[in-house]
Amino acid sequence: MINLKPEVVAQLERVLGSVEMLLPKAVKPIDWKTCYAANWRRHSFSGYLEPVKVTDTTRLDQLIGVEEQKKIMVNNTRQFIKGLPANNALLWGSRGTGKSSIVKALLNEFGDQGLRVIQVEKDDLIYISEIFAAIEDQPYRYIMLCDDLTFETGELSYKMLKSALDGSVYSAPENVLIYVTSNRRYLLPEYDGDHLGGKYVKGELQQSEIQEEKSSLSDRFGLWVPFHVFSQDRYLEAVKFCLERWSEKLGREVPWSMDVEMAAIKWSHDKSKRCGRTAFQFSKNWVGKYLLAA
Repeated sequence: MINLKPEVVAQLERVLGSVEMLLPKAVKPIDWKTCYAANWRRHSFSGYLEPVKVTDTTRLDQLIGVEEQKKIMVNNTRQFIKGLPANNALLWGSRGTGKSSIVKALLNEFGDQGLRVIQVEKDDLIYISEIFAAIEDQPYRYIMLCDDLTFETGELSYKMLKSALDGSVYSAPENVLIYVTSNRRYLLPEYDGDHLGGKYVKGELQQSEIQEEKSSLSDRFGLWVPFHVFSQDRYLEAVKFCLERWSEKLGREVPWSMDVEMAAIKWSHDKSKRCGRTAFQFSKNWVGKYLLAA
């Protein structure tokens, strides 16, 4: 038996402790029968899938003002679940218009039919091949969701996603679709000079090399689904719907009136945005004050 000096033992303990921190975390395999959603959690040089309890109960019929968008996404997701050809999708447009809500509602609609969602942050896209490897042999259909995604030119995660969409060595397995939400159609910032350098070829204006590169990622999504701000009438419909939902949930009626309408319009002006998120935020404020004073 080797007798080590106390200071050497202490050093070895520190080294072993440091090494242990770098080792992959021991986690149980996800039971996808009962787990409908997961996050990719980074740890040291790799990561693992962490189960997430689904608490958002939004249903597709509760989303108003986005009927055409719902139709496109429902049809595409249905095809995917049935094992038919389906497209990766880019949901882009103004903030708060229902992009993320549609994906959550799709999970609530099709979860019992085998649909699952894995949310991946932008910086973790560098692990995309490991994520695919963890689920490619599972008998479920997965949407890999990248929410509120934007890039800066040259980021590694941008290149990894581009490769995955392009059918290269990092391409998604047959049971995975990629859904991305973003405020930007091209996922990259646009500048005034981007369009300079275009030229006419046989009478048609061709994009500049900069614009061509910036559109190259979004072009790899089979579906572009745009989301725009609401008209005032559509916004007020959303407010009414939110009030009705609160009335049902709380078991106390919150009536519609001209005062509510005017307050809702003022709220949207203060927010400088007419969208579903603004309607929901106003409804919480109005219902809370109304029932507190009742």
